[in-house]
Amino acid sequence: MAPSAPPQLPLWPLSMMFGLVPLWWLFGAFYLGWPLLGALLFALLLTRGRVPLPPAAGIWLLFLAIVVVSATQLSSPASLLTFALRLAFYLTALVVGVYVYAAARERASLVAVLTPLCAFWFGLVALGWLGVLVPRLAMTTPMEVLLPGGVAGTPFIQDMVHLTTAEYSARSLNPIYRPAAPFAYTNNYGSAYAMTLPCVVAFAMLRRQGLLRWALLASLPLSLAPAFLTLNRAMFLSLGAGLAVLGVRASLRGNVRVAASIVGVVVIGGLATLFIPITELISRRVDSSDTNTDRLSLYSEVIRRVQESPWLGYGAPVNVDTVSAAAPIGTQGQLWMVLFSHGVPALICFLAWFVAAAVICARATSAAGQWLAVVPVVCLVQVPFYGMANQNLAVAFFAVAFAMALTERERLTRLAGSSPTPARTAPVPA
Repeated sequence: MAPSAPPQLPLWPLSMMFGLVPLWWLFGAFYLGWPLLGALLFALLLTRGRVPLPPAAGIWLLFLAIVVVSATQLSSPASLLTFALRLAFYLTALVVGVYVYAAARERASLVAVLTPLCAFWFGLVALGWLGVLVPRLAMTTPMEVLLPGGVAGTPFIQDMVHLTTAEYSARSLNPIYRPAAPFAYTNNYGSAYAMTLPCVVAFAMLRRQGLLRWALLASLPLSLAPAFLTLNRAMFLSLGAGLAVLGVRASLRGNVRVAASIVGVVVIGGLATLFIPITELISRRVDSSDTNTDRLSLYSEVIRRVQESPWLGYGAPVNVDTVSAAAPIGTQGQLWMVLFSHGVPALICFLAWFVAAAVICARATSAAGQWLAVVPVVCLVQVPFYGMANQNLAVAFFAVAFAMALTERERLTRLAGSSPTPARTAPVPA
């Protein structure tokens, strides 16, 4: 007698993790509580006993192993806290990817698995508008009160637990307000926006009717104001690159539906520029800051120092006074953080996972699958400019794992020549 199939993984933990972001933000737990939510997913996977790993998971496991070993390079015990938090984000991303991949493969309808990410999008748009309307809002959160004073007062932790809605220069007579909530930094907001937008369009293509679909479509033009006002050049660059790749694939495959959706997104964005002078605002910001000079000085210092410790890096970013920027060496971009903190082999593994994900997801044939395949492309463009040792890495793994499950479903459907059914493949230990 064949053993009975294990019960399906529940979706409520994903909904709690991604759908209640405004609540976690209000409590100041969006950053420090994120790995705990990942631990909940991991506990459910362990209870399940056996789950399939998504393709290319071995590359990420190798990356994690190198990161752990690089802890031997930390210069002081004080660096261990921030190292552990970054490692927790790397681990949480993998757990989210495994959970989403397993949950999607065992369901006849995949669309429900993508719903928590749509809820994350709504939170992103709502809190982004809060940054537009009340950019100076700042509050002490319960998490900030509960933490020991010495920990909460650390600048890195303070940014995570103290509630703010936007980034701006308090010393400027005419500050530029850039929406950031629920994140500590506006660059993280722009990064999340560019990753999540393709998922929203994909959901609208998977579900052809329903209130949620129309609410998502209505939110697209509403999302443009907070997104544009972040003035994130890498956000525009990564989205442009993603749309360009999507357009080339659509033209090669003759997919009129995908091409029409690209035109729709571009037209909505173009109309928004009639009301938001985005080019002028970006030029004003660049002219009034040393952001480009600071970044180049940090990048040059990383390249110089990594030659002295190429295999395991230095364990974590470090503060020095030999560069023009106030930020530590190994920040201002995930590529530089991984290279400086964990060495060349870790960077190769990190980039290899996203390249492998892009190749695997590119096999999608449906319109929704092709939109989701844009996410790893967007991430690869962002890596030199934006840090990803935060919640956005879990967002990327969520989207990529779902896209992998969808692509696999499409392949099995073509082979079977019948309607989609849940994939039945041999599971492997979690």
